[in-house]
Amino acid sequence: MALSRLDIHRRNRGERTLVTLAGDIGPATTPLLRAALERCLLDGVSVIDIDLTTVGSCDARGLDILLSASRRADRVHAHLRLHHPCAQITTLLDSTGSTSLLLAAPAPPGDLVSTATRAPEGPARRPDQPVLKDAIRLRRLTRWQAEDMREDIADLAAESVAGTRGEAYHDRGDFLRRLVVAAHRPGFAVLVAETTVLVGCAFGFPLGPDGSGRRGFGGTFQEIIQRLTSRARFVVLTQVVAHPHAQHRDIARRLQQRLLTDLHSCLGVTLLHPADRAGQAVFSSWGWQNMGEVVGLPVAVAPCVLALPVEELPRARR
Repeated sequence: MALSRLDIHRRNRGERTLVTLAGDIGPATTPLLRAALERCLLDGVSVIDIDLTTVGSCDARGLDILLSASRRADRVHAHLRLHHPCAQITTLLDSTGSTSLLLAAPAPPGDLVSTATRAPEGPARRPDQPVLKDAIRLRRLTRWQAEDMREDIADLAAESVAGTRGEAYHDRGDFLRRLVVAAHRPGFAVLVAETTVLVGCAFGFPLGPDGSGRRGFGGTFQEIIQRLTSRARFVVLTQVVAHPHAQHRDIARRLQQRLLTDLHSCLGVTLLHPADRAGQAVFSSWGWQNMGEVVGLPVAVAPCVLALPVEELPRARR
């Protein structure tokens, strides 16, 4: 008798993952399935979508593995859902009363990836979990999650300036390089805003009076900002981008406010090319103040320094 086989393919998207199974779920393959689902939870995945389209059979032990993984996911405020089960799995779900626990609602037209990009539904999340407001989900990424999403973030950055006068100063490759450099700074943090798609992103790192985060600046940048603002601690917001649609115009404000709160700072600072008038106007509309061009930094063109002072920063939402 031929041994059953189960191929497992995982596709990550931030804190969500799509697990595609192909083959049979039986005695020889359930250990592989269990290990794959445990790995998802250990990696901090918050939504696990399992595509069963090409699964030919599943025994009771396989269903038990799925139920066990679902219970573990619930305990850490994650979600596990099955999509497109075969008739045998549907029968097992019905006979064990597990349909409502595991089976996802029918997905809209399109492939399953669209399901995996929706924000999870369920009970209230812990304070350290992503924030939902007005159908927009703000969440902080780890470095590896930011690496996984960097192409999507770069696409959004390019889209946010497409057709504007500032487009010439926002090269996609340069954006990716700045993301990589910033990611290696102590205290680096990146936030994204999502609906059914990515609609905003902000990332940066803190500079403090103890010298933390000063690598590459030689102290000069911090000294300049301290003279201009009288503040020794601030956050360098390397990039703030948001979808240009009018209904998302407050996303950048919410991202930058949340990032400053997360990094325990009341002042944000960013650098822009002096000829990037469109970029300066956008930051001004978000409450930033142009402090003028600065010299003495190791860059080819003296940049404009923009600051978001404490009086422009509303109280953090709880």
